[in-house]
Amino acid sequence: MVITGLGVVSPVGLDLASTWDSLIHGRGGFGPITVFDASGFEVRFAAEVKGFEPTKWMSKKEARLFDKFVQFAVAASSMAVDDSGFDWEGADSNRFGVIIGTGIGGMGVFEKQHSVLLERGPRRVSPFFIPMMIGNMASGQVSMQYGAKGPNYATVSACSSGAHAVGEAFRAIQRGDADVMLCGGAEAAITPLAIGGFASMKALSTRNDAPEHASRPFDLERDGFVMGEGAGVAVLEEAAHAKSRGAEIYAELAGYGMTADAYHFTAPSPGGEGAARAMSLALQDGCTAPEEVGHINAHGTSTPLNDKLETMAIHTTFGDHARRILVNSTKSMTGHLLGAAAGIELAATAMALKTGIVPPTVNYENVDPQCDLDYVPNEAKEAPLCAAITNSLGFGGHNVSLLLRRFEP
Repeated sequence: MVITGLGVVSPVGLDLASTWDSLIHGRGGFGPITVFDASGFEVRFAAEVKGFEPTKWMSKKEARLFDKFVQFAVAASSMAVDDSGFDWEGADSNRFGVIIGTGIGGMGVFEKQHSVLLERGPRRVSPFFIPMMIGNMASGQVSMQYGAKGPNYATVSACSSGAHAVGEAFRAIQRGDADVMLCGGAEAAITPLAIGGFASMKALSTRNDAPEHASRPFDLERDGFVMGEGAGVAVLEEAAHAKSRGAEIYAELAGYGMTADAYHFTAPSPGGEGAARAMSLALQDGCTAPEEVGHINAHGTSTPLNDKLETMAIHTTFGDHARRILVNSTKSMTGHLLGAAAGIELAATAMALKTGIVPPTVNYENVDPQCDLDYVPNEAKEAPLCAAITNSLGFGGHNVSLLLRRFEP
């Protein structure tokens, strides 16, 4: 299975090229929240998508009917299809599918319509409320845009949603259910209720005076993640199908591992046991020796427990080789996009394999003795890479690892 197209809408760029340029140069996307008045909130900053114009990708009527997470998904999918050169109009629509995950879905629409209910009564609730906010609508709308009649659904597993979408698209092609799949994640959860809720559970950084330095994965002084938004979508297809049409290939998607912690609704299992098993399963699935992996795009949320236990999981999986792996967290620049995180991190991992450049983990200033790997601090590194892993670990104990390999024609 190979990746032939990538589409990204992120806090650091409105397409793949600008996002990748920001990542390799260490530019973050953090600042005060502008989409609502956050002056009375404990956390008043986020990583917003800036300058996004939905009517570039859809009509004004459609834009009014879609929650922002659907708008992001449609835009990223359009870019991915264009990037791939896939002739969807001439393809067998029954062999073309879409799986796009989201952790929260249309929370912005939900909040607005709940206010309408309370202030104006039930008769004034929009008849479009439900289809505007349900989590499967990104996948459904993208399938309608392209007439894709193959496998189509949404994955919802918190911060692992996008990774599960990619992994299940991988399996759909392996099973012979499709030739081409659009897959990834979308999220737009910079809303009053989401910011308030995550802040109340002490998951968010509170560095209101220095938001640009707030996301600091693996740093000793990390104090929580920064909410981000956007979408990342990939075109995935069977290698022979891609070669037959002369497609440019970013990387091979070689393995998929998923596990459950079955431990706690937010905390990872002790020692990062679930994440370690997910990485091991991805290596087995991709017939890849641990020593072949030169890079890991970590889940790396900038929360005290996650970063420590993910480091322990990498040690468990890779043994002595762990210290030779370039481990980064692009969340240090994009923030945490929840269900969309894996889509953007898949794109970053594929680009690292293709270019031999690993983006840095920025804001890394203070060494944590419990986080003792090479986190590519503050400056990108060049390295010849054969294989790489990207991790996604979600509330509820969901762990997903995707194994990519540099494509060899």
